[in-house]
Amino acid sequence: MTTLASAPEQTATAPAATPTRTRRRGARKVTSAGPLTHVLLVLTAFLSVFPLYWTAVAASKTNAELAGTPPPFLPDADLFTNIGRAMEEAPIGLAIVNSVIVAGCITVGTVLCSTLAGFAFAKLRFRGNKTLLGLVIGTMMVPTQLAIIPLFILIAQLQWVDHLQAVVLPTLVSAFGVFFMRQFLSQALPDELLEAARVDGASTMRTFWSVVVPVARPAMAVLAMLTFLTAWNDFFWPIIALTSENPTVQVALAGLGGGYVPDTAVIMAGTLVGTLPVLVVFVVLGKQIVGGIMQGAVKG
Repeated sequence: MTTLASAPEQTATAPAATPTRTRRRGARKVTSAGPLTHVLLVLTAFLSVFPLYWTAVAASKTNAELAGTPPPFLPDADLFTNIGRAMEEAPIGLAIVNSVIVAGCITVGTVLCSTLAGFAFAKLRFRGNKTLLGLVIGTMMVPTQLAIIPLFILIAQLQWVDHLQAVVLPTLVSAFGVFFMRQFLSQALPDELLEAARVDGASTMRTFWSVVVPVARPAMAVLAMLTFLTAWNDFFWPIIALTSENPTVQVALAGLGGGYVPDTAVIMAGTLVGTLPVLVVFVVLGKQIVGGIMQGAVKG
């Protein structure tokens, strides 16, 4: 009797273990990367890092050495000399401070305002919701150049020319950011969370800070990264609103290497110095940005 009772148990348990092992083997096959994948990753990393490396090499040479054949591929000891020359020709130190202030203010303002507006368009019901959203999206189709003259007249009347607020305030809200956050919150924010907050007696602003912001963090991180890069690299409006005495990084770099023959080494040295703060931001905040994006992906 004991033998007859134990045989069905073994027969019943054996098939149950097989699908689990099959899934594990399938998972290993899906997650494992082959040699071709590693080669592509190494090639992509090389193509991404090489422009920065070439900038460092060019910043440490002279024009004659850069014009040589074959071109140099190793940095030289003249890097700090060229950096010193670049900082003598243009106020790069002041420009970096100004760019940090401008890009930081624009990033904070854009992320906050875009998240608020995106939440309103996505989850709040009010008259003219779709019409206002259409107007916001429509502003993305208007070329920036069309607003330059009236915008400059406005800041001139406010006596903001050559002041940082002339660069910060016109770009403090982004139509792309509003649309981006609206699309994200429409899918990632369940209506049940908002209903639960209302049942608990939370106001709209309390709901925004306690419910919406934690859900929107991944999209806010991506929008902050894109906004910071756009503000840091902006050249068209800052060179109109500011002067060479109070510039941002891009305006300061425009004044480097002047002359009949542009000094490429000095230009590259200034460009390298102007790029370092952005690299520091990515090194310091890279894990948080990627972690927030992956957290949102897992929740979704």
